[in-house]
Amino acid sequence: MSKYYLNYLDELESEAIFVLREVWAQFQNPVILFSGGKDSIVVTHLAQKAFYPSKIPFALMHVDTGHNFPETIKFRDDLIENLGVRLIVGSVQESIDKGRVAEEKGKNATRNALQITTLLDAIESNKVDCAIGGGRRDEEKARAKERFFSHRDDFGQWDPKNQRPELWNLFNGKHFEGEHFRVFPISNWTEMDVWNYINRENIQIPSLYFAHEREVVWRSNSWIPNSEFLKLDEGEEVVTKKIRFRTLGDITITGGIESDADTLEKIAQEVSAMRQTERGNRSDDKRSETAMEDRKKQGYF
Repeated sequence: MSKYYLNYLDELESEAIFVLREVWAQFQNPVILFSGGKDSIVVTHLAQKAFYPSKIPFALMHVDTGHNFPETIKFRDDLIENLGVRLIVGSVQESIDKGRVAEEKGKNATRNALQITTLLDAIESNKVDCAIGGGRRDEEKARAKERFFSHRDDFGQWDPKNQRPELWNLFNGKHFEGEHFRVFPISNWTEMDVWNYINRENIQIPSLYFAHEREVVWRSNSWIPNSEFLKLDEGEEVVTKKIRFRTLGDITITGGIESDADTLEKIAQEVSAMRQTERGNRSDDKRSETAMEDRKKQGYF
């Protein structure tokens, strides 16, 4: 009898599908946190496979900062129409208008931190008890210690003392009224795994991930895209470069890298030689040594 071996991508896929099915079994109203980035796209694709031939049983939730790449919003709307699932949008601009949050001032102002309040408001108003995210442990040190099932208290905050052990792939999703969980099905994946899986499954992704000509400004050791929201400092110059983005966030904080990688194969080859994490060009992560950890404790992811 011949032995049967699983490809490593099949193992990762099976693990993620198992986690997604556990979510559906344990929670009443889960959603997928959808940013339009490659990780949330992969999680959505895995949810398709997990519940095929049925539709994805989760709604998709997007926190719209109002400072998104136009390409990201178009991709989101096209995907929602194609999948036929419900989209929940939390608006940061609406939170500002209601006085829930105050907009930052200055040339490095960003709406990234303001997302926390909008996200927690959307979770509370829609009675969400589980938010599925595309966070991976290799991204950043604050995410390296995350479990698959991450408990959040009734303020949406992460407390290490409230996290449950996950022995033998047993997940404990029990929680009190008002509390919720964040679940990360692709925690064990690396950036390289994600790109290899996208290539294998022929998953559609936003054009921003491929090398293209764009007007940019050199700031915080990365190429920040020129946009209507960018406030130029004296001495800063807008130039046209061939760049691509390794991660997608607000257009005001997401730095690109100079690249000629315009196919999935070239991207995978480029990533294999990288020595910097994909979030290394996110200016919001450079504000302090513990920027990501601080936002995590407040309920960012």
